[in-house]
Amino acid sequence: MIEDVSLNIPGDSGARLRVPAWRLDSGKPGPRVHLQAGVHADEIAGMLVLHKLLPRLVQAADNGLLRGCVTVVPQANPLGIGQFRHGRILGRVHESSSRNFNRGFIASATQARPVGNLAVWQKALAGLAADADIVLDLHTDDEALQYVYLHQCFWPAGQDLAAALGAEVAIIWEGDGDGAFEEMVIAPWLAEGRVEGRLVSTVELRGQGDVSDALAQQDADGLYTFLCGRGVVAEPAQLPVWQGTAVPIGHMETVFAPTAGVLVFERELGDAVQAGECFARVIAIPGDPSSEHRLLAPQAGLMVTRYRDRLVPEGAIVAKFTGLLPSSTWTSGPLDP
Repeated sequence: MIEDVSLNIPGDSGARLRVPAWRLDSGKPGPRVHLQAGVHADEIAGMLVLHKLLPRLVQAADNGLLRGCVTVVPQANPLGIGQFRHGRILGRVHESSSRNFNRGFIASATQARPVGNLAVWQKALAGLAADADIVLDLHTDDEALQYVYLHQCFWPAGQDLAAALGAEVAIIWEGDGDGAFEEMVIAPWLAEGRVEGRLVSTVELRGQGDVSDALAQQDADGLYTFLCGRGVVAEPAQLPVWQGTAVPIGHMETVFAPTAGVLVFERELGDAVQAGECFARVIAIPGDPSSEHRLLAPQAGLMVTRYRDRLVPEGAIVAKFTGLLPSSTWTSGPLDP
């Protein structure tokens, strides 16, 4: 019932690296699902979530409750997992090419013979999800509320995912980005106009430090409930009414550090702030009161994410907020660079 569909890709040294992956195929009609975590290898929470979810899916299959097919990739990025420097993992950007691991998937997936091990890995991972109807890509932010990232064609149908996970915010995007995994999956569906009954989402499981058995079990249970509601598992699903906030991506406000310095937050994640309200300060030269920079909310909204470290470099994203109005700084593309 469970099949090992692990990938083997070339590492930066040329040695072969394994991407562990398992597929449960019921042989019965139903949705085809792809679940993955760790495309950014320093975002760990989803790895533990899928570690807890997989045995429950196996049990459902053994009990004859599985419908369709589920592929689970708990640790998707062996290239990034190997990038430890001075005791910390640097898993967002591929060191050998300086490319964000979650950009350029469309180009890699469409190459007949991808050039470079990053492109080979992206094409192979894309292949595991190629025939899926539901794709969930589990990530985390620096420090953040639980939120989901959905293309506008999946909203409001995707409220069931937000409700099952207890997500506090849904960010609704449109247009073209930089070829993230989510965008790569959805591109042919949009081209053919076949999105009915399908769903792709980047799921942000709070912040990078939010890794615990309790949170992972809560999220695994939420994903299981979502899959029941979508007919992947033949068990009744009792989804709560979603109480979160949906915001177009163009309404999200991103505030950058005007200078390097000590970062002091005056408001917490999930707090509602008013336009012009000070939510944080950056102290450029400790000891010099004149070096303090007050950071003000551009408009009223909720603080969704914030910078994890308390010594911030100039130009870093300090915080992101929901907004009721279009952001004056929004152009296009993904939420993060």
